[in-house]
Amino acid sequence: MRIGELARRTGTTPKAVRLYEARGLLGTVTRSGTYRQYGEGDVARVQLIRHAQALGFRLAELEGLPRIDSTAGWESMAQLIAQRRAAVALERARLAALDAQLALLEAELHTCDAQAAAPAPHVCIAPPVRAGSQAALQPFPSQGATAPTSAAGITQHPATPAT
Repeated sequence: MRIGELARRTGTTPKAVRLYEARGLLGTVTRSGTYRQYGEGDVARVQLIRHAQALGFRLAELEGLPRIDSTAGWESMAQLIAQRRAAVALERARLAALDAQLALLEAELHTCDAQAAAPAPHVCIAPPVRAGSQAALQPFPSQGATAPTSAAGITQHPATPAT
C-alpha cells in the first residue's frame, strides 16, 4: 500500500508517516520506483506510535521501536513503559496531595460560611490536619505577619486582598 492509504488506515497524515520514517521509527521502508510501499506491519507500527503518543510518549523516546521484534527492543520498550508508569505514580501522589489541600480549603470555607464570618485567620480556622498528610493549608496571617510555611517548608503566600 502507498503512504496515503497507510495514513487513512491509521488516522494520521502522510506528513506524519514521513516523519516517523525520517526518525527511523518504521525501520526500512521498501520502495517501488519513487513510491514508498507499506505493509500490515507498518500499519501496526504506526498505530503503536500513535497510541504511545496518546499516552504521553515523545517520538524521541520511541527509538527502540524499530527493534521491537527483538529481545533488546522489547526490553527497551518495557523499560520505557516502566519509567512512564513511575512518573504517572508520582503525578498521582502529587494530585492526591493537592486534592487533600483543596478539601481542607473547602472545609475552611464551609466553616466560615456556617459562622457567617469573613474568612480571616482570627475568625475561621481550618480543621486540624490528619497525621501523615504532606502539607497543611494554614490560614494566612493578618497584615504585617510573616507568611506561614507548609510541612514541606515551602512558604505560602496569601492571595492579594480584593479592593
